[in-house]
Amino acid sequence: MKLFKIVVFEEHGSGEKKIQGITEHGTGLEISRRYNLEESLPEIVDDPEHYIPDDFSADLVLDFLKHPDLSAHLAKVCKKKNIPVIASGKKHADAMTPFT
Repeated sequence: MKLFKIVVFEEHGSGEKKIQGITEHGTGLEISRRYNLEESLPEIVDDPEHYIPDDFSADLVLDFLKHPDLSAHLAKVCKKKNIPVIASGKKHADAMTPFT
């Protein structure tokens, strides 16, 4: 059985509880990569590519980023890579945004 690979982007461990739930209860799911930004960010991020790499592959990306500039950039990167992204509680044209 092929594992469904998930990549997570978060700030200061903001996705920890959801990642724990996926790890404990997800069947056939794998958190293949986790990007956790720990640094303080400016109010406006002019160079989001400095924080969001584009060298990942996945079946799905989970966006737990708090900074809107980074979250918007991640959605654009995922659209170019044809990877669906879930950005819960956010509004991005390039992401699935279920309510929280």
